[in-house]
Amino acid sequence: MVFAAPGEALARARGLLDTGPSPSQASVAHQVIGIWQRDFGDMRLALWHLRRARNLAARAESADREADVLATLGVALVHAGRTRRGLEAFERGVARGSGHTRARVLYRRAYVWWVLGRHREALEDVRRAIPVLRQTGDVIWTARALTLRATVHLALGAVERADADFTAAEALWDTTGQEHDKADAVESRGLAAFRQGDIPAALRLLDEAEERYAKLGTPTFMLDIRRCEVLMAAGLAPEALAEADTAIAVLDDIGGQSTRKAELLLAAARAARLAGDPHTAIARAAVAVRLFTGQRRPWWEAHARLVLIGSRVAAGRRSGRLVADAAAVAERLASFGSPAAPEASLLAGRIALALGWTADAERHLAVAARSRYGGPPLARMTGWAAQALRARAAGSGRGVLEACRRGLDVLDDHRMTLGASELRARATAQGAELAALAQQASLASGEPRRLLVWSERWRATVLSAPPTRPPADPALLGDLTAFREIAARAEGARRDGHPVPALEREQRRLEREIRARTLRLRGDTPGGGGRFDPGRLLERLGEVRLVELAVLDGRVHALLCGAGRVRRFAAGRLTDAVVEAEHVQAGLRRLAHPGGQARLPLVEAAGRRLQELLLGPAARHLGSGPVVIVPPGSLHRVPWALLPALRERVLSVSPSASSWLRARETEPPPGGRQVLVRGPGLATGGAEVPELAGRYGTPTVLEDTDAHVARVLQELDGAALAHIAAHGTFRADSPLFSSLTMADGPLIVHDFERLDRSPYRIILSCCDTARLASVGADELLGLVTALLPLGTAGVVACSAPVNDEAVVPLMLALHKGLGAGLSLAEALRDARAALPGDPVHRATGWAFSAFGAA
Repeated sequence: MVFAAPGEALARARGLLDTGPSPSQASVAHQVIGIWQRDFGDMRLALWHLRRARNLAARAESADREADVLATLGVALVHAGRTRRGLEAFERGVARGSGHTRARVLYRRAYVWWVLGRHREALEDVRRAIPVLRQTGDVIWTARALTLRATVHLALGAVERADADFTAAEALWDTTGQEHDKADAVESRGLAAFRQGDIPAALRLLDEAEERYAKLGTPTFMLDIRRCEVLMAAGLAPEALAEADTAIAVLDDIGGQSTRKAELLLAAARAARLAGDPHTAIARAAVAVRLFTGQRRPWWEAHARLVLIGSRVAAGRRSGRLVADAAAVAERLASFGSPAAPEASLLAGRIALALGWTADAERHLAVAARSRYGGPPLARMTGWAAQALRARAAGSGRGVLEACRRGLDVLDDHRMTLGASELRARATAQGAELAALAQQASLASGEPRRLLVWSERWRATVLSAPPTRPPADPALLGDLTAFREIAARAEGARRDGHPVPALEREQRRLEREIRARTLRLRGDTPGGGGRFDPGRLLERLGEVRLVELAVLDGRVHALLCGAGRVRRFAAGRLTDAVVEAEHVQAGLRRLAHPGGQARLPLVEAAGRRLQELLLGPAARHLGSGPVVIVPPGSLHRVPWALLPALRERVLSVSPSASSWLRARETEPPPGGRQVLVRGPGLATGGAEVPELAGRYGTPTVLEDTDAHVARVLQELDGAALAHIAAHGTFRADSPLFSSLTMADGPLIVHDFERLDRSPYRIILSCCDTARLASVGADELLGLVTALLPLGTAGVVACSAPVNDEAVVPLMLALHKGLGAGLSLAEALRDARAALPGDPVHRATGWAFSAFGAA
């Protein structure tokens, strides 16, 4: 019962001990309590009860009873870090048991071999156990043995064998009432899905397993470890680190298994390294190495050493000792049959290259490169990265580009299996090294057009296809409605000065649930989208000049496209530009309020410095026509109209040249329908909306109680023009929960992603609507980027806090230009020119940008 209904089994075992049972019965009761404490509670109590169970079994003079307890005790000792004594208990258990009991002992010893990373011994013991368990008709233990064998196959990279065993075990579990074992089987299928590269399925199955465990009231430390693995592969390393650290704290509180703590520390170290925190990674990995060594778990110790060495390299260390250490770890991992061996060889090769040891580097990289033709996507990308580094060391620019192309093709295929735009964006981080190598090779070739192609290859790829939308998912719709109601109540209470901790906790819970549901969506777009064609771009530009800013080794390069060619101009350092952009943002915030006029000369001077840092000599070659700026993600908040060379121009911004091309070629919807929305609580009351309603004749106007989310989304779908005057909130911690405030609560990015077609043109007249979060390699998440893949060809939005009163005349002038047939960029330029010349109005005009090409 302890794995069918753990709580009930524990209560009944304790009740049995109160009845004065026989030694044999008391042995069973103490064993059950020991199992419960071992897996769900305090290891010290577990060992006390299991030793008592062993002694009682000896008094009962039952060899099979004693063998069974010895096996349970052996597992507990190994989990407590006492490996030698645990294996000794198994030796005695195998010797004492016979037939069916011995098969169960062998199964549990196989489990321990798996915990220790000794996979060949695990397969041998489970191979001996399964026929006996089957022959005796022991369905439960046969299913357990098949599940264990599948898990060992996964550790060795034999995914197809694992899948066959999981399928056979699942059919057996369906005939039993073993609820904890069933939850474990679902968890294991999640691990198998992850090993096959199916992250959405892995997340779905792990969430299902967690729900099953929650009903049983049992801890989920192994599940935590596996979820950390999946989160890291999905590009969510900070979340994986937080989850691992939380689980470690819980495990320490209950005095739980030392083996699980070591595994959680390893997961935390990996996550910290991927999150860009090498010092935390070094600290966690060093403790994990020490624990694994003491537990006599060489397979695990080798994996922890790999993370430790990689973290030291990430912290800036380079030495011949590290090359030797990485090579030794690679050999050990290869001897264990671990899929991580190529990663260790790649690390050894990278360090050797940094030291100038080309012969050593070639030897290690050649080994790593063998993984490029097989295995899961990230393993193949490791192989292609090694191949690219080999080609660069050999001076073959063509070889570098071919390896990078093949590796990024693998990433594209993997990325498009993901339905959530957040996961697609974050997954691109896996290809950052390949993209950087290709850009460096392109720069060395002296061909700006090639550099443009590779700059586009990894930029704003999340916009290449709309996210997978689940309009028929009633659970998601229900969560969105509940989230909106709770968020509105919490905001109302805060305005009244009341603390709202309970509402805020419920809001965070609903956010987690909505996000979990969207992350589980599977992509339905094959391939990685069409390839960028610079010839088509140059043909479509006409009189327009497009400036794509590429960053290589920390320096900005302006790629000026137009008049049938691409030219490259070296500009300043990216770090200097980012600092200057922050100064500008601070200045604009100050100018939004009365009394900030003294900041205007400082802001204008910062604009001149930004121009030199970002455009350099390219600013003198822009011609007189419209300009499109394509910045990297780290510069998305630059108010481009502030730069002197761009101030009087028709100016638009785009996340990528490909995105601009798609917007340029997007046809407006038939009917020309206009939608005007006024949200609650605006300082000006959305004063521009009534006047715009009169100008447009018969637009759809949504205000007061009509401006609720469901109605707004219904009217926005397929509109030609939408103007939304509503409070905007940007969420840096969770950008897809950035919102516009409607009458019934927040309209979030996840809501917009449910539209069949977002408005052809959309104007967002409130603060911070153009703020975006930079994630992945060079991706942006936020309101504007959610709209562009869904049919919006042009957006006007604001990247800074602005003066509400000054926004009204800007918006009226903007719509006047649209009424005269101008594009958004043309109308915005004229609207800025029509504003009064005081600092507040000038700052307001600079804060708004036109995105896209409509």
